[in-house]
Amino acid sequence: MNFINPKTDFAFKKIFASDDSKDILISFLNALLYNGKTVIEDLEIIEPYSAANIPSLKDTFLDVKARITGNKIVIIEMQVLNVVSFEKRVVYNAAKTYASQLKSGEGYSRLNTVIALTIADFKLFPNRNQVVSSFTFTDGNDSFVYPDRPIELVFVELPNFQKDLSELETVTDKWIYFMKQTSSLETIPTTMGTVPEIQKAFRIANLANLSPKELEDFERQQMFLEDQRGAILKGIEEGIKQGIEQGIEQGIEQGIEQGIEQGIEQGKQEGQIRLILRQLDRHLGTISRDTQTLIRQLPLEQLETLGEAVLDFSSAADLTAWLQAHTNR
Repeated sequence: MNFINPKTDFAFKKIFASDDSKDILISFLNALLYNGKTVIEDLEIIEPYSAANIPSLKDTFLDVKARITGNKIVIIEMQVLNVVSFEKRVVYNAAKTYASQLKSGEGYSRLNTVIALTIADFKLFPNRNQVVSSFTFTDGNDSFVYPDRPIELVFVELPNFQKDLSELETVTDKWIYFMKQTSSLETIPTTMGTVPEIQKAFRIANLANLSPKELEDFERQQMFLEDQRGAILKGIEEGIKQGIEQGIEQGIEQGIEQGIEQGIEQGKQEGQIRLILRQLDRHLGTISRDTQTLIRQLPLEQLETLGEAVLDFSSAADLTAWLQAHTNR
């Protein structure tokens, strides 16, 4: 028995956002947001997954939106790569979701809490070893919590979860293990199968239950993610090397540390450029050196925008028009 990787866009949405997945998503959210307590009794999945309309590969993150008990809105993002400015994107998406609740003329009393649940397949906070971290607005002096908790940010860092099967105790443990290890399993572990919703999630994730079209889309996403990971890691590796060299030239330990930090950020940006160029090469054919130079000169924000626009281009003329529009401002 083989299972699809729940960390891919296609698999995540198939498991957690299908028409038949409400009970799975309720169990998953109760486990990660409320330590397994039955706080969420019902929910409405907004924009559910449709097998006939699999999302574009241009989205490197996974996004499921649901309205839960208490009229709160939960947005779920599964991020497999530590891309530039990812932390800011999380805050932006949460704030945008909060603000977009109101239509023109509606009062602020209609605003409800937004919870942004982010599952990261990398260490998001390098100096912190917590598996689950939760943030909301608090006073900087005495940690008084802002009334009504308008926006909550919850992060699950999969690399910090080190338990093996024999150590799984809570439903929270089991769901995190499911997210981290499912693609490496060959059977449904007995200890996992005791949770009906997790057992059902395994059945949905079984490769044998996919149609040929679904299997093809899943494999394409796996290849795409590996390309992304390789490009970004290579960029970070080169950035760190350059940062260390710069720090050594300064001749002080602090200089080396600062050089490494700068190198990591530069490496992420270089990795993003490599990924965009690789996507363009596959999608449109060989890109001229002049065009590559223009892309490398783009500021970070425009690189991020271009990365999202790449798969919407149907010809080199589309790329040229995009660059002209964004470099002549």
